[in-house]
Amino acid sequence: MMFALKPTQILRRIISASLVSFLSLEVVPTAAFGNPPPASVETNLKVPSTMSYEPFNTNRYLKVPPNFSISVYARIKQARFMAVAPNGDLLVSQPSTGKVLIVRPNGSKDPIISDFVTGLRKPHDIVFHKIGDTTYIYISETHQINRFIYNSGDLIAKNRQIVVIGLPDSSTSELKGSYGHELKNIALDSNHKLYVSIASTCNACLEDTVSYPKRGAIYVYDADGTNQRLFAEGLRNAEGLAFLPGTNDLWVVVNNRDNIAYPFNDSSGNYGKIIPSYVDNHPPEEFTKVRDGGNYGWPFCNPNPDTPTGLNNMPFDRDYQFNADGRVNCNAMDRIDKGIQAHSAPLGLTFLQNTQFPSLYASGAVTGLHGSWNRQKKTGYKIAYFPWNSTTKSLGEEMDLVNGWLVPETQEVWGRPVDMVVDQQGNLLISDDYSGTIYKLSYNLSSTPSEQVKVYSDPNFTGVSQSFPTSPGVYKANQGDLKVVGNDAISSLSVPPGTVVRVCQHETGGRCREFSAGDYNSVGADLDNIISFIEVNPSVQVKVYSEPNFAGVSQSFPTSPGVYKANQGDLKVVGNDAISSLSVPPGTVVRVCQHETGGRCREFSGGDYKSLGADLDNIISFIEVK
Repeated sequence: MMFALKPTQILRRIISASLVSFLSLEVVPTAAFGNPPPASVETNLKVPSTMSYEPFNTNRYLKVPPNFSISVYARIKQARFMAVAPNGDLLVSQPSTGKVLIVRPNGSKDPIISDFVTGLRKPHDIVFHKIGDTTYIYISETHQINRFIYNSGDLIAKNRQIVVIGLPDSSTSELKGSYGHELKNIALDSNHKLYVSIASTCNACLEDTVSYPKRGAIYVYDADGTNQRLFAEGLRNAEGLAFLPGTNDLWVVVNNRDNIAYPFNDSSGNYGKIIPSYVDNHPPEEFTKVRDGGNYGWPFCNPNPDTPTGLNNMPFDRDYQFNADGRVNCNAMDRIDKGIQAHSAPLGLTFLQNTQFPSLYASGAVTGLHGSWNRQKKTGYKIAYFPWNSTTKSLGEEMDLVNGWLVPETQEVWGRPVDMVVDQQGNLLISDDYSGTIYKLSYNLSSTPSEQVKVYSDPNFTGVSQSFPTSPGVYKANQGDLKVVGNDAISSLSVPPGTVVRVCQHETGGRCREFSAGDYNSVGADLDNIISFIEVNPSVQVKVYSEPNFAGVSQSFPTSPGVYKANQGDLKVVGNDAISSLSVPPGTVVRVCQHETGGRCREFSGGDYKSLGADLDNIISFIEVK
């Protein structure tokens, strides 16, 4: 749910010759009401000159959310699944060469890429898992699952153990060299259980439902590969396997079938026919929680997105090809939690909880939509984000986190995302097996102009949220502008750099407080928890702070010429006349002096300055903006 503000914009300076004291804060990204902002800013992809070969021999653009940038981190042909090692190194599977590669940072230079393990049969998924004091790396091949003992900093795989053998692949005799989805995906839970997805050999067929092991299914093992048993079935091609952090709830994204026949014997005359307009949107891809013993329908039952619940908790239609007579009871199937546009081909799945990814997005999941091959109008080719509702324990509505690998006007495809991992710095790394690239999506507060002020109804930046532009504006609860407030309570606040926010108890004023850039918990504590008025000032102001590193009590001044003296009440920021840091907008010069009548003075042009009072005896009682 998005909330669009239509405030009456009032050009008003919050700070004039009479100034109010401020509080300290830090900086986080912002969002619109209810959800963080989706991809909306078309960004020129940053490409190192050493990696600017095709498709980056021309400018490429991707849409990302406000305050983010995206760059090319590494070039790896046909890069698929990834994992971040405990020491921060990146492992990347390369099924086409039988390798898993290790990618290590190299300062400002291109990362160092080397072979971690070679000679595997189409290695695909990679999972780090600790048992006792031993850290293992599990790596799937098409026909078996390996694990290696890992010690921090290892550059090559060591101490290989083959824990699962005999998985079906194209070498299985009954398949005669044909297996459409033989790459394997894996996951391990906190009970040291190993889950292996054995995908279908076909678009839709009966043979996979009676084979041993069943295909279009997930099997579970002990971590050492013993005690195999069927966990769930009816999942055509479960590519992404991931546990909701803090639980053993297994979630998957599933590539559903193609070329589905129209299943309704109605007056349209289309019953049993393959109608392109119907195939385009049916059946949806799947994002669902998987229960022990569950059956999710394939190939007998297909989720129907055309009911009032839309893509949520979809009922099933009988598959015309395999279940037209209803011999398989579709009402007995486990419903799909969330549908994704048909033919989007979701692959990797990553929950962002407990990662360093920006906090507004850190309660949610991302999946790489690899893109369609048989839809009349292409779809996918993006990173989709799903917010997680911890109260209802359900997924919110899908939104784009990164898109643009498909150019809508020309239908050109220049990239196909696969998997996503969060590195130790909080960047989202994205693999692309089409262009052979690892991208880095980074939160970069200082690089974007589209930041917003954000308020939350609960402490610690949670609960209902609402955003405001940084352009001058006044927002009042009695005019419907402050829809975030419950009983007029706002408990936390985020303010972007260069912005000042004034909050007051009542629309007509009352007790007020002003906040410069940063994060504030419990902002209503000294306002009787009543906040009904918010004013946002222009972002271009001179700012002084009582502490180093742009913290502590703060105060702002217009950039127009003016003189501010402590003995006239203009400098209310100072404690014992001390000002420790200063921020000056471009094109502005600020003169600071020890005393109202002069004394030792210093001048500062555009920029940020720490400990500026050091050679002024930490006494500053006079400021002139030139």
